[in-house]
Amino acid sequence: MSKIELLEKIKKKKVTVGIIGLGYVGLPLFLRFIKAGLSVCGIDQNKKYLENLRQNKNVISGYNTSILKKIDKKKNQSYKLSHDFKNLTICDVIIICLPTPLDKKNNPDLSIISNCAKKIKSYFKENQLLILESTIYPGVIEKVFLSNLSHNLKLGENFFLGFSPEREDPGNKKFNLYNIPKVCSGVTGNCVELTKSLYQNIVRKVVLEKNINVATMSKLFENVYRNVNIALVNELKFFCHKINIDVNDVLKVAATKPFGFKKFEPGPGVGGHCIPIDPFYYSFFAKSKGFRSEFVYLSGRINKKVPLWISQQLLKKIKLKNLKIKKVLFVGLTYKKNIDDLRESPSLILMNLIKKKFNFKIDYYDPFIKKLNRTRNNNLTLKCVNF
Repeated sequence: MSKIELLEKIKKKKVTVGIIGLGYVGLPLFLRFIKAGLSVCGIDQNKKYLENLRQNKNVISGYNTSILKKIDKKKNQSYKLSHDFKNLTICDVIIICLPTPLDKKNNPDLSIISNCAKKIKSYFKENQLLILESTIYPGVIEKVFLSNLSHNLKLGENFFLGFSPEREDPGNKKFNLYNIPKVCSGVTGNCVELTKSLYQNIVRKVVLEKNINVATMSKLFENVYRNVNIALVNELKFFCHKINIDVNDVLKVAATKPFGFKKFEPGPGVGGHCIPIDPFYYSFFAKSKGFRSEFVYLSGRINKKVPLWISQQLLKKIKLKNLKIKKVLFVGLTYKKNIDDLRESPSLILMNLIKKKFNFKIDYYDPFIKKLNRTRNNNLTLKCVNF
């Protein structure tokens, strides 16, 4: 099967799409391809999570899995859920939706996608299209995937590498996978064309970018922009507190300007998988090219220290008023309202800082989180209290 044949199969919705990682990025993709009438194979290492999906349970709030009951077998449409990578052999397209976190030194940790590339190697076949949705910096696709998958294959002729950075916003009722413009790129012209054609089946608008490095940097900058502005307003909060001014009053007045000003609000830090992470990917890449991105790096550091600043202010209050506190209740754990997403939530960081500094009894209330398990950012196991 040539590139032309694969393109024809995509346009006729005759391809099987494999999605690796069925979390906040992979699950909506999985459901969207099914809704569009394509056959899909979802792969995830969490067997319990897969079983919940098989039972059509809403494992992530906001995503309706009832469509899994409505597969049109008359059109030879099907879906499969598995933890086994060998199922990739039945796929024409493979989309990777895995996390790209930071290590303990705030440097990019690419081990998850690197290990994935090594696993794929045994099952990757001629004329497959591989697309990465994970956030990376320029050069990663070539470094991680070309080195593992290019055995006896020629890129752009009988195997293809695409990039389409995710733009998911959990809990957003206005924008979703279908109506958010989808950036599509690839390593070669044929890779770009195939990637564009695939996503045209499931989104309203495709934004074509022929230069994969431009597409990669655009994804980083989308979130660097937000991080920088949040850091600015968080630093303003620190200063206003020092001089006894209410930062919210300052922002309210500033926002009356009808041009040249966009209001960002301070908070306990930043959460989600993009905004707290991407500035450090950006800075790391810049440094590797001999460029010091001090402004972006500093914004990441400012937002990371907000939970610590809050805990320090709490300590000052306790000492100043000689308060006898034994219990602390956290109301709301997720990083934004009306979702069950705890990724990089500053509430968890603050909770663990307070527990470590004061050893208070910690309780929490969050209607979206019934039980809090230990994670990379959380050393506590707690159950949600009832009011």
